[in-house]
Amino acid sequence: MRTKPRGRLSPPSTKSGTRNSTMTARTSKRTLYRLRGVPPTADAMFDALDADQLERVHADFDVPENLGVPAVLVTGSFEQPVASWCDEIFRTTGIEVSRPVNRSAGLLMLAVDGEVYAIGYDQGFRLVPDRLKDHRFGLSFASRRVDPAKIRDLVSHTPGGGRTDITLIPSGASVWSLGIVEHAQIVRRLGGHLDNIPLTISRDNPGKISSAEGGTGLRMRLGVEGVDLIADIRAIARVLREEKPSPELEFVEHVVPVDDLSLVARLEAVLDDLLGQEPDGRISVAVPADRWDDYMAARAFRARINSDVAGRSTDDFDLEYVLCRARIQRAGRRVAALREGTVTLYRHGRADRADEIWTSSALRWIEAEVFLDSRRFFLMDEHWYEIDQEYLKAIRSHAERLITDTPSLDLPPWVLGEKERTYNASVPDQRPGYVCFDRDNVQTSMHRGNGVEICDLLSPDDVLVMVKRAKGSDALSHLFSQALVAVQTLRNSPEGRERFAEKVAAARQGHGLPEDFRPSKVVFAILLKDGTDLTADTLFPFSQVTLVQTARTLETWGVQVEVIGIASTPSATTSTGTRRLAA
Repeated sequence: MRTKPRGRLSPPSTKSGTRNSTMTARTSKRTLYRLRGVPPTADAMFDALDADQLERVHADFDVPENLGVPAVLVTGSFEQPVASWCDEIFRTTGIEVSRPVNRSAGLLMLAVDGEVYAIGYDQGFRLVPDRLKDHRFGLSFASRRVDPAKIRDLVSHTPGGGRTDITLIPSGASVWSLGIVEHAQIVRRLGGHLDNIPLTISRDNPGKISSAEGGTGLRMRLGVEGVDLIADIRAIARVLREEKPSPELEFVEHVVPVDDLSLVARLEAVLDDLLGQEPDGRISVAVPADRWDDYMAARAFRARINSDVAGRSTDDFDLEYVLCRARIQRAGRRVAALREGTVTLYRHGRADRADEIWTSSALRWIEAEVFLDSRRFFLMDEHWYEIDQEYLKAIRSHAERLITDTPSLDLPPWVLGEKERTYNASVPDQRPGYVCFDRDNVQTSMHRGNGVEICDLLSPDDVLVMVKRAKGSDALSHLFSQALVAVQTLRNSPEGRERFAEKVAAARQGHGLPEDFRPSKVVFAILLKDGTDLTADTLFPFSQVTLVQTARTLETWGVQVEVIGIASTPSATTSTGTRRLAA
């Protein structure tokens, strides 16, 4: 094991009077990281840390024995003799001010059941090398245990667009109300209310609402006592090991990390060639997802690539400089040059070492899209992901959730051979309370001519029912489009709502819609082909895509979507040629 900058890996001494006996809180909000490639021993954990960083914080080391698992505790402080703002104050006011900055740093690394974890205290998280972090750890937990209806924190990224969207909703909201396009965006952080899980916080406070934010790390309330902390880590590991993501959040994991080393080598060869060309927009800036706070706090950035020892200091990340330095490297060395190059953030524009916030590989600051044959890959945070591989699986999974075999509506069977209009007109006779509006369109100043068909049937509890007999995907595309136009009209057009309410009141003999009516649910009722049962297997593939896209849009408007198959019955003809309708 290498020489320690300061301190020894030895049991801690007992220091009386240093613990505040009045502190009774059993949990504390911390960020937990899972580390990769670190053997579960105290020596290996120490050796995995950055020696220069440890020297900078004047690190002390201890080996906790009361945890009962291999562990290392690192403590120190980030010291700055004079705060960066002191010089500005002098230049502005002429008054000399000298105030130091001293931020404490604590890092606990511990091995639980063969996996190594790390928890930072104050600035201690800065001591965890980025290369060791499992970048999907926190996100994977969140996708399994965060309530999809109570999302509070969402960071998503659009590949190839350089766009990151950050949404914060303290009270929580449905994931689909946030406008996520599951096959076009990469979720980088997800937070919200937790479903029930046996953690210290829930054991001590039954019924208490707890929350978690998952990205690279997992931020949540964890036990303070050693036995509670280890129990919480084991509960988290059990969730990741034994549970699948929530159906509404499984798309979070449809971005697949590339672990095949030969494939990574091929991707980096393509990227290396791309870096040798003049910039054309295929490589763009990407702020590391777990460093947004540092990025916002930085007042200077210095990039150093290859032999450029001095580097370039700017007031923001300089992509042009980085790409220029990469372009002049010899072929086959460009990606390596960025991986070995650095970007350093500073608290003050003078970019002194005393003001340093954080240093990372320059490769973490770029994103790129690469195609191999028909497959699409994306470089993000120095890791490769395949982003289209699970697209159809995601669509099918969502379609399966929408198509229910326990429908909320009891529609009568459809007599095969009967026209759609005839079927719709027959429903109110067989199911009292339903109203048929097939081809009974609403006219508005915006929708002249044929007007808008709001629905084919209106249920007794004011659900919009769209009915279609479909022999191909084109008919269903029209049905889904009809639903979007109808809901938009009722949501956004006072004239449209008034005209529809008048029709309902007339059909129900004065018992119309509530004054504040807005559609809250749409049911697509489908007779498929010649009575084939409606399932995700029998629904046309293209219709699955348009159905899911339509449902996503309606759900963002607060409208629930249900898809049901209409049962069918064969046509029956009496000896006199009169057809009998099935009840």
